[in-house]
Amino acid sequence: MKKVKKLPSRGKVRPSDCWDLASLFPSDAAWEQAFSKWDKRIAGYEKYRGKLADDARTLAACLKFDIDFDRAGERLGTYAFLKTAEDTTDSTYQRMQGRYISAASRASQAASFIRPEILAIPKAKMAELLAERRLAPHRLTLERLLRFKPHTLGKKEEKLLAMQTEMAQAASQAFRQLNDADLKFGTLKNEKGQWVELTHATFATLLHSPKRSVRKNAFHKCYRQYADHQYTLGATLGGSIQRDIYYARARNYPSALEAALFPDRVPIAVYDNLIESVHRHLPALYRYYDIRRRKMRLRQIHHYDTYVPILADLQTRHTWSQAVELVVAALEPLGSDYCGVIEQGLKGRWCDRYENRGKQSGAFSCGSFDGDPYILMNYQPDVLDHVFTLAHEAGHSMHSHYSAKHQPYQYHDYVIFVAEVASTFNEQLLSDYLMDRARDDRHRAFLINRQIDAMRATIFRQTMFAQFEKITHQVAESGEPLTLDRFKTIYRELLDRYFGPDFALDDELSLECFRIPHFYRAFYVYKYATGMSAAIALAERVTGGGSRELADYLGFLSGGCSKDPLDLLRDAGVDMQQPAAVDTALEHFARLVDELDALLQQRPSVAVI
Repeated sequence: MKKVKKLPSRGKVRPSDCWDLASLFPSDAAWEQAFSKWDKRIAGYEKYRGKLADDARTLAACLKFDIDFDRAGERLGTYAFLKTAEDTTDSTYQRMQGRYISAASRASQAASFIRPEILAIPKAKMAELLAERRLAPHRLTLERLLRFKPHTLGKKEEKLLAMQTEMAQAASQAFRQLNDADLKFGTLKNEKGQWVELTHATFATLLHSPKRSVRKNAFHKCYRQYADHQYTLGATLGGSIQRDIYYARARNYPSALEAALFPDRVPIAVYDNLIESVHRHLPALYRYYDIRRRKMRLRQIHHYDTYVPILADLQTRHTWSQAVELVVAALEPLGSDYCGVIEQGLKGRWCDRYENRGKQSGAFSCGSFDGDPYILMNYQPDVLDHVFTLAHEAGHSMHSHYSAKHQPYQYHDYVIFVAEVASTFNEQLLSDYLMDRARDDRHRAFLINRQIDAMRATIFRQTMFAQFEKITHQVAESGEPLTLDRFKTIYRELLDRYFGPDFALDDELSLECFRIPHFYRAFYVYKYATGMSAAIALAERVTGGGSRELADYLGFLSGGCSKDPLDLLRDAGVDMQQPAAVDTALEHFARLVDELDALLQQRPSVAVI
């Protein structure tokens, strides 16, 4: 019988390799006790109903009650979510999370009167209330809420929308269970002849294999499962898009895209400018693919040929401890306080490090006001990109740390638009650190190749995803059904555009749109592209500046949501309302492609194994 390296069950993972959730709750029993108290507090909303226009004292008391209730709920919900992520097949924690979501839905219903009551207060009366000292801690909250007046319904309608919370999660929950628990990809041999289980995490490793047959086999074996479930996946994604459109229309937004951009005050031009800028710079991407094809001695380049480094023999291995040391050293320009905190967290128990059976795929940071900013990884020591993923998630976690430290609860939770700046900023510092210490031209070419691929994945690829989201929502909004074939056709047309005329696209790649978890949080992915563009500019500003530039950046990390995201970035030193930031990043990309080509001209091409 063949010997297969299988994933361990959660119970077999060393505790030192797992996160310690004690900063949230020391045990499940403590969670249960806190949940019971929190659940009973839902009834406390009722005493404020119909009274919010009475005086500033009552309004302030209601808002404080809501903040305190939400703060306790964040702690409960974070714990339940993280426990579920440890093993998505564990019914105990599925039930825990389900109970939390149910209670949160009831709380949302109980609190649904707050927004319409506040918005019903006459303008003159509201001006008087806002002038009251006791409402000072809530003034920004109220001013932001008043922006939503045209998109807020009556009390009965708001209650009905609040009652739909659990139902609205059905499509994403179904996708998550299918993708992370039910799909089984089988086994295959790696380049060393070892049988390995094909999973979401090992798929990334296998696509980095220097042996082309391994990459090709992993690609086709993985997508065979998505092909076998494509109708179900099409239905879940379609359901998620219909949810977005329903809520946008219910709240009187012109489109789902404008509904998504409205809370952050991001003009739709920012979204469109990103797509247009990327389209203008696609020739540089096509040129990179041709360089890769030539230097790898390929007649045709396929998608599974784009992840392995061109100089694959220089791929290095980093243990967890080595990765942490490398990340901390690269982040030294951010100062001793920043580096000291992150080093303690990464060497300690902030991180859930390695893959286990049933664990949620990918990686994420999950910060909260009262707990440590936890990181989920599925770390593979042989994949350099996972070191960059660690730096990326550490950026999110330190953003959470600084915002919770410097802002009150109601203003600590930064929005995603700025979150992706903090994470990719760290990746940029790590990339610069490694390139500056390259052993020779060949090693520098390897690192430039990695940086190009990072920009390709974060700016070009995420913009393609963003355009897919825009098109599919527009199609559905026009009344055209999003059938399986329609999804695949839209995605194939985008693949043709973004990969160019000389790229060999496998038919299965049209199914890629069904394995992207971010599509269940629509109009999120464009923020990766804008975030990296801003991060490149800010990293250059901090590393080339002095104490003021560092203070500006740390002030940005400490800002939470105390200002609108475009204002936070402007204060830090970059204006994202102008296309210049994206264009500058893509011009940098083109220069890296030129340098890579020049460096590789000095070396013989890499033979395909």
